[in-house]
Amino acid sequence: MNWKFNLKLPHFWEKPFKLGLDLQGGSHLVYEADLSQIEEKEKGNAMQGLRDVIERRVNYFGVQEPVVQVQGQRLIVELAGIVDQAEAIKEIGKTPFLEFKELKPEGVVKKIEEKRKEIEGKTMEEIQQIPDWQLALEDPFQSTPLTGKYLKKAEFNLDQTTYKPIISLQFNDEGAKLFEEITARNVNKPLAVYLDNQLTQAPVVKEKITGGKAQITGDFTADEARKRVQELNAGALPVPIKLISQQTVGPILGKISLEQSLKAGIFGFLAILLFMVVFYRLPGIFASLSLLVYLVLILALFKLIPVTLTLAGIAGFILSMGMAVDANILIFSRMREELKTGKEYLLSLEEGTKRAWPAIRDGNLTTILVGLILFGLGTSFVKGFAFTLVLGNLVGMFSAIIITNSFLKVFSGEKSKRWLWLWR
Repeated sequence: MNWKFNLKLPHFWEKPFKLGLDLQGGSHLVYEADLSQIEEKEKGNAMQGLRDVIERRVNYFGVQEPVVQVQGQRLIVELAGIVDQAEAIKEIGKTPFLEFKELKPEGVVKKIEEKRKEIEGKTMEEIQQIPDWQLALEDPFQSTPLTGKYLKKAEFNLDQTTYKPIISLQFNDEGAKLFEEITARNVNKPLAVYLDNQLTQAPVVKEKITGGKAQITGDFTADEARKRVQELNAGALPVPIKLISQQTVGPILGKISLEQSLKAGIFGFLAILLFMVVFYRLPGIFASLSLLVYLVLILALFKLIPVTLTLAGIAGFILSMGMAVDANILIFSRMREELKTGKEYLLSLEEGTKRAWPAIRDGNLTTILVGLILFGLGTSFVKGFAFTLVLGNLVGMFSAIIITNSFLKVFSGEKSKRWLWLWR
C-alpha cells in the first residue's frame, strides 16, 4: 500500500535567514518634521513621540528591526532588505496628520476676507499689482494644541439620517480637556478639522463639548473613511513629516562582517567542543552532542519566528552558546564530586544535576532578566542582541538539563561501570 502524507510542515532548512541592514543592505530614509507649531520646550518630546510611532509601525517583536534615530528635526529610518525605495516608503506608511484649528483674531480674518473679495475675478497679473495680495492666500484658521497626538481611537460610523460615512474620534484625558477648552472659547464660531493639512470640515460649535468625542464628515467614500480610521488607529503622528532624502544601502561591508562573524563563531564552537572533550572526556562528548542539538534548535527558531539577524544579534547568540556550555560544566563537576564519594552512576547523575541546578538557574535567569530589560528599554540593534541572548539562554538551559541528561542516562547500569574511569 502506498501511503501519501501531506502534512505541510514547515521545512526550516529551506527558509532563508532574515538579515539586518548591516548584513544585507536596505533603504535609508530621512524625514524632516515640521515643528513650527510646537513650543520649544515640547520639541524634544514631539520628536521622541514621532520616533516611537514610526518604529512601532515597522518593528513588531524585533522582526523588522529598523534603525530609527532622531537628529534635531530630522528622523533617520533604515529598513533592512528593502531596496525598492517605493516599497520602503510604503513600509513606513502614510499616517494622516490630524489637527483642529480655530479662527484667527477677528481683525485678521476680516482683512483676509476683504483681500479675497478684492482679487476675485482678476487675472494673476492683475492680482500681483494689488498691495499685499498674498494676504488673500492665508488660512483664516490658526493651529490649536489639539492634534492626533492626543487621539485615543478612531471608529467608522454612518450618519443615521444621511447614511454618509463618519469618522468618530475619541481623545485621551488630556485631549478631552483641550477639546473642551477649545470648544468653550469658540461657541457660535467654526472649528476647522484638518487631515494632512487639508480642510475636511469647519462646523460651527453650538456649545462647549465635554467627554473628548468628535466627528469628521466630508466628501469621502466609505472605503476612504475606513482607510482613514485604520491609518489613524495605527498611530497618529504628533507632527507632520516630509521625506527629504532616500537612498539604497549596499551590503558589501556587511558581507565582509558576516563572513568574519561566521568564522569567529565556527572557530569558537570548535574550540568549545575541543575543550569539553579534553577536560571532561566522555561527558564532554555528550555535552558536544547536546551542543550540536542546541545549535540546530536555535537556528531553526531564528528561521521560524523569524528573527532579523544583525551583528549585534549574532553576538548575543554566541554569548548564549557559551552559557549553554557553562551549564554542562556545572553538572559534570558536581557529578564528578558525587562519583568520588563512591555513589552509583545514576545516583551521582541525579545528585550532581540537583546540586548544579541552583547555580544554573540563577546565572541564566539573571542574564535573561538583563536581556528583557534591554529589550524593553533599548531600540533597534540593542533589541536584537537582547532577543537572541534571551532565546539562546532558554534553549541552552533546555539542552543542558534535558538533552545532556538523556545522553548520560544511556550509560547507566552495567555499561556505566566500564566507563567510570573516563569521569575521573
